[in-house]
Amino acid sequence: MSDINRQKIVDSVPQKGFFGHPKGLFTLFFTEFWERFSYYGMRAILIYYMYYEVSKGGLGIDQTTALAIMSIYGSLVYMSGVIGGWLADRVFGTSKALFYGGILIMIGHIVLSLPGNLTMLFVSMVFIVIGTGLLKPNVSSVVGDMYAPEDNRRDAGFSIFYMGINLGAFLSPLIVGEVAKTSFHLGFGIAAVGMLLGLIVFVVTKKKNLGLAGTFVPNPLSPSEKKKYSLIVGITAVALAVILGTTIPAGIFTLDVFITLVGIFGITIPTIYFIVMYRSPKTTATERSRIIAYIPLFIASVMFWAIQEQGSTILAVYADKRTDLEFAGLTISPAWFQSLNPLFIIVLAPLFAWIWVKLGDRQPTVPKKFALSLLFAGLSFLVILLPAYFGGEDALVNPLWLVLSYFIVVLGELLLSPVGLSATTKLAPAAFSAQTMSLWFLSSAAAQAINAQIVKFYTDKTEMMYFGVIGGVAILLSVILFMLSPKIQGFMKGVR
Repeated sequence: MSDINRQKIVDSVPQKGFFGHPKGLFTLFFTEFWERFSYYGMRAILIYYMYYEVSKGGLGIDQTTALAIMSIYGSLVYMSGVIGGWLADRVFGTSKALFYGGILIMIGHIVLSLPGNLTMLFVSMVFIVIGTGLLKPNVSSVVGDMYAPEDNRRDAGFSIFYMGINLGAFLSPLIVGEVAKTSFHLGFGIAAVGMLLGLIVFVVTKKKNLGLAGTFVPNPLSPSEKKKYSLIVGITAVALAVILGTTIPAGIFTLDVFITLVGIFGITIPTIYFIVMYRSPKTTATERSRIIAYIPLFIASVMFWAIQEQGSTILAVYADKRTDLEFAGLTISPAWFQSLNPLFIIVLAPLFAWIWVKLGDRQPTVPKKFALSLLFAGLSFLVILLPAYFGGEDALVNPLWLVLSYFIVVLGELLLSPVGLSATTKLAPAAFSAQTMSLWFLSSAAAQAINAQIVKFYTDKTEMMYFGVIGGVAILLSVILFMLSPKIQGFMKGVR
């Protein structure tokens, strides 16, 4: 997108009206609130729906397989952001991508709300994966569009936006988790209603609040490119249909093969993206330097999300099977622990936003914030291994240990996620603005693709080693990144 168009967008958005921020932040705040309500409500109960026995309303899938599916699901959700970012950059802009994505997500939750089987589960996943790929990266790109590049409110604005995400993520496990005690499908139905409300907020308020934000197509396809890509999509669709139609009945393309392929794609797709953006003639010398700076930040993000995203897999199982759910006279639902992460973010995000504004140019650089985030992530896993060390592998664990682990990783998340979103919008090459945001979400895709491979090593007997090794690696990477931070900052060419 040209600087002229960027300025047109900024000028078209009312710059005051939502806690001192552009008025469009209200629209995006509540759109993302309901989208995250639907997604995290579904995610809070999905692992239990998969491995609970059929007599308890579940699908009766083996626990290890369910953990791998959950990780792959999360990986594909973020991996699809590549497609969503490309379509927004080159076909219909971010605003339409948000709307189409929300519709697909809602359909996916409706499918889950219907009594079904493993096939229905995978059908719903397809809708939610594609829909989230259209919505998730593009809503963050629109947030960045509303601010001028030099506007020092940007980081604080992303922190407020991030609080909206987590407000929805906090409420949904409490509501959906409680309803799921009666029926998993009713819980999934509530998630569908949440996405419908998000769509209503977006449609009703976007014209007044967002101005031109999301309406420009930064790098539109030429007529010849449209023909070329239409042909590629058609050939690819036919080839996939033939391959899957022959290999699945023959027992060649199994779930294990699929998990392995997603793991490979999780690493190779971002690698290809970095190469394409770096070598593109549309990328300037300064932008190439910033891409180099972005690589270690991306790697740090992968390590962080590999730990954080296990809150819905390993720690969800830990809450269900290893934690004493009778506490202070209450019977705790294991799904409620999914609300801890967003709860702490809601409480702490305004504080962090205030700190960054107060410090101004004296705040730590982006690489140092990332290094600190890895330190906290590693510590959160070292904390959770302590109960087994002191109390034995068979004793039920006091739930406060899980609370402490979630709290520590949130400190790291607030140093990495809103800061990473903001840094991505500032480091992105102009011709790849939405796609670079997709690349940011690919760090989570890569992390969960890796998790799908390593969750098989988690058992009651290997619990201490599992948490200890992963936590130790994160702390080691934290030290390395902190040492390299001055060099990385130099490649960022003035971006802080």
